Amino acid sequence: MNGFQIMAVVLCILLNALDGFDVLAISFASPGIANEWAINRAELGIVLAMELAGMAIGSVLLGNIADKIGRRPTILWCLVLMSAGMYGASHVHTVTEMIIVRLLTGLGIGGMLASTNAMVAEFANAKYRNLAVIMMATGYPLGAIAGGSVSTVLLQHFDWRAIFEFGAICTAACLVLVWFLLPESIEYLANKRPADALARINQTLKKMGHEAIERLPDPIEAVKTASHKVLFSDKYKALTLLLILGYFAHIMTFYYIIKWIPKIVVDMGYQPSLAGEVLVWANVGGATGALFLGLTGSGSKLRPMLIGVLVMSFVMVGLFGRGQETLTGLSTIAALTGFFTNAGVVGFYAMMASSFPSDIRASGTGVVIGIGRGGAALGPVVAGFLFNGGFGLQSVSIVMAVGAIVAAGVVFLLPSSDKTVASPLEATGK
Repeated sequence: MNGFQIMAVVLCILLNALDGFDVLAISFASPGIANEWAINRAELGIVLAMELAGMAIGSVLLGNIADKIGRRPTILWCLVLMSAGMYGASHVHTVTEMIIVRLLTGLGIGGMLASTNAMVAEFANAKYRNLAVIMMATGYPLGAIAGGSVSTVLLQHFDWRAIFEFGAICTAACLVLVWFLLPESIEYLANKRPADALARINQTLKKMGHEAIERLPDPIEAVKTASHKVLFSDKYKALTLLLILGYFAHIMTFYYIIKWIPKIVVDMGYQPSLAGEVLVWANVGGATGALFLGLTGSGSKLRPMLIGVLVMSFVMVGLFGRGQETLTGLSTIAALTGFFTNAGVVGFYAMMASSFPSDIRASGTGVVIGIGRGGAALGPVVAGFLFNGGFGLQSVSIVMAVGAIVAAGVVFLLPSSDKTVASPLEATGK
């Protein structure tokens, strides 16, 4: 891993941090929205879930496009969608309008997740691939931490619309960075072989400190198409379905916590700015959990470590539901819950990157994240209807925690990923 490769990975971490802020902007803004528009918890749950539904669609559709037209152009278009959606959210006045702009934002975020996951896996070398993907996923809670800290300050001086305006500015700035700094991945160019592939590969190899190659490496025997049909062929069907089920189940648990913390804290009698601080602590724990899994769960250790953090996710979400008498106690439990639930999420990202070969990596990741995001969208909605139906925090938390246990069982059943298909450049030593 040289400086240029590290720069590419760091830039993708920044993009995922941007995703973290853009997704949770609605959570930071939700108390103000509920108060201004006088909507109940069931309606708020639908609003909270809309960009997650958009993420599901974007991950599936744009992940497949990233395997066809490239990771770089897909990332650029996703940033355009996200910028437009965030700016639009600051100018809406009805629930319907907010649903539309959050769906648009979610489309961009979903495509971004699939594309950056593939990009990081392809810029990192084989030794540090799992670590790089987990570090990329760590950007999500880091973005939420930074966004939550900024949102706390903004809410002290402005209304909830300022959060979306700030997000739109940051997203547009990242569009400029990607345009000038992030090239297409060598592995994608070597597999797809556009007309200028050799020149573009040599340009990137030069930046990485390698000598130029005289011809493209011979293609290895691999999947010839990145269509979704391949993912459900006999060879990959079991892997794809298990990853979808596990990710779907756990992401319901994860987004129940992430989406509902601010509203729960405000309903306890605290100010919206203090509610944002509790969510920040949940993401501090999430970032720490992701780093912990990245440093200790490499290679063959990943599977048992992932099962362990998923079981602990169930335990901690249940404890969160018991509530706390003080804001400090609630922040502590939220941080510990975030530690295990987010470690589970990034563990799934690493499993995807190491399980799918490069030809279908973005498509596979996109399908798993996309369909799995149905669980993300259901999490806030189901919790909202349970709350609105009279269930208490403890009961709702136990129901929503079950997804983590289901995910742990799925990881146990996953086929071994030790025989991941090597890339053409890995085969040539590049």
